[in-house]
Amino acid sequence: MQTTIRSGWSGVRFGQPEVGASAERRRITRASDIIAFSDMTGDRNPLHYDDVLSARTVFGRLIVQGGVTSGLLNAVVAEDLPGPGSVFLGVEWKFLKAVGIGEEIVARAEVLSVREDKPICTLSTTVANSAGEICLSGTATTYTVPLD
Repeated sequence: MQTTIRSGWSGVRFGQPEVGASAERRRITRASDIIAFSDMTGDRNPLHYDDVLSARTVFGRLIVQGGVTSGLLNAVVAEDLPGPGSVFLGVEWKFLKAVGIGEEIVARAEVLSVREDKPICTLSTTVANSAGEICLSGTATTYTVPLD
């Protein structure tokens, strides 16, 4: 019987990423994002629905849920880096600026560290608006399931 030695990243669709690799995705937020997120979670905070009330708050307008903002990072991780089969093991995010309806946001992930023995990465993560202001910042740890 022959023993095969496999690296921790064997079978991972995009292979083992390198430290410094990055990926990003863009999206313009829509009112329908708020509705879809509310339908899924039950979050019907007036800051997301009540134009008059939200205009009188520190935000000055309707804002999308934080889960809509951070959700774009799910797509970056699952589709781009590390890629298909990737899930979050943990996140540490700070929400620094609210995102309104009709704003373009850019989610970005950059590889900070990679384990050789297991398909685990630590990523620097940000979501910025079109003015370049950071709306969300932090780190995420991912695990990538071999799919091939």
